[in-house]
Amino acid sequence: MSGSTPFKMRLVHLDLKGAPPKVSYLSEIFPLFRALGANGLLIEYEDMFPYEGSLRLLRAKYAYSPSEIKEILHLAGLNELEVIPLVQTFGHMEFVLKHAAFAHLREVGPFPCTLNPHEAESLALVGAMIDQVLELHPGTRWLHVGCDEVYYLGEGEASRRWLQQEQNSTGKLCLSHMRAVASRVQARRPSVTPLVWDDMLRDLPEDQLAASGVPQLVEPVLWDYTADLDVHSKVLLMQKYWRCGFPQLWAASAFKGATGPSQAVPPIKHHLRNHVQWLQVAGSRPTDSLQGIILTGWQRYDHFSVLCELLPAGVPSLAACLQLLLRGGFDGDAKAKVENLLGISNLEMMDPGFLQGGGRLLPWQQHPCPCHTSQPPSAQLCGRAAGGCGWEAGAGEGQPLPPPAEAHPPGHGSAHPAHSTQPPGAVEHPRAGAGGCPTAGFLPGCRGRVAGGERAPQPAAAASSTPWQGRCSGPLRGQLMPGGSCCGLGASALPTVMLHPVAQQCLAHTQFLRALGNPWGRD
Repeated sequence: MSGSTPFKMRLVHLDLKGAPPKVSYLSEIFPLFRALGANGLLIEYEDMFPYEGSLRLLRAKYAYSPSEIKEILHLAGLNELEVIPLVQTFGHMEFVLKHAAFAHLREVGPFPCTLNPHEAESLALVGAMIDQVLELHPGTRWLHVGCDEVYYLGEGEASRRWLQQEQNSTGKLCLSHMRAVASRVQARRPSVTPLVWDDMLRDLPEDQLAASGVPQLVEPVLWDYTADLDVHSKVLLMQKYWRCGFPQLWAASAFKGATGPSQAVPPIKHHLRNHVQWLQVAGSRPTDSLQGIILTGWQRYDHFSVLCELLPAGVPSLAACLQLLLRGGFDGDAKAKVENLLGISNLEMMDPGFLQGGGRLLPWQQHPCPCHTSQPPSAQLCGRAAGGCGWEAGAGEGQPLPPPAEAHPPGHGSAHPAHSTQPPGAVEHPRAGAGGCPTAGFLPGCRGRVAGGERAPQPAAAASSTPWQGRCSGPLRGQLMPGGSCCGLGASALPTVMLHPVAQQCLAHTQFLRALGNPWGRD
């Protein structure tokens, strides 16, 4: 099967608010993105951006340095990947509003997710963030300013007073802030067009949206991550946006991070169906009706949530989805291309059902992870990436498989990472390996393993001390990565994953381990 894609831009979303990759890992994975069919990146930095001055406290402990940001942009350029940075400016502001210095700018005091749009200091804050991001992205043509899932909007004291005035509404309030932010972007860099997620715009009256001035300033990104996306409704929504005056529209699908807050492996069939539906949406309109598509890969459902699928675990799904977009379908040739590029013998399409309880659960699945001890998380987990913490089979051999349980979709219809009311935590997630961490990981497609290495205590039935040697195969010819990092991710990238371990006989589990270079995932 072959065909031309209706999406001239195909951006891979890098969500850096959980398990952010090292630059060395990005240098290896960017060529693969390009080979698979991507030509751009949407980089959501959150607290990984090297903010300076009064914003320095927004940095995570192991945030990228300015030189690393420049190196990432250089690597992207070498691989013909256009970079669009993303800065949250309204909702999902937890990484900013959790700090005492900015807590007074919350829309509702107890919840750090939404910015108070009435405070002049709020616009000054996001303006300063935008300025610093644009300064390190001198060539960008677009800047994504977020503005999705603005929870509790209108519930703050200032908003309630404002809403009591005649003809005021939460929709008008939302549009006013969007317009102010977009105007700030264009005042700073007239050549840059702001992008916004479209969920806060969908249900607004057409006349209100058209009269707001927002359509002349931003390009909306229509996101829908469901496998049964309603094509007709999406086309009608696009027509509404065009009538309101938006000159360009974008689509957003998902290759991971959209089917469960603690999902471990992306259900590839689900994500392929989502992309098939988006192809139908694009095909129902004239060519170039959509500027491009963003393949989102959420790392957490919000700043305080546990990790869902890690980037290496999502690479097979990303590869399949990109090939589907390029070819107009996913047949045997597309599957073979993915397998060749990833260096794997078979792309397993079984939906893993980790969250739903599919696969054979090991006896300690219901018990606290043994990694949660007094040891530093990085020291505990780095040694476990190759089979510890319940990953190795052994316990429960010969036991029957439990029946799949009913799925538990996220709070917003499985469409987008759901809002979490979990209180802020004080857990750092460093990219750099901690001192003394002996093990390393692999790129997808590698066949290898680490020898030796200290491990934290494991369940007796799961422990394995068999030494083994490693080799890497596939087009990437990946090597063991130095620095004590699991798969090139931060050394403590895994402690909060909260994976539900399953036996190696589960195909999806095996595929996940293979992506991590785990011996139990070998062919």
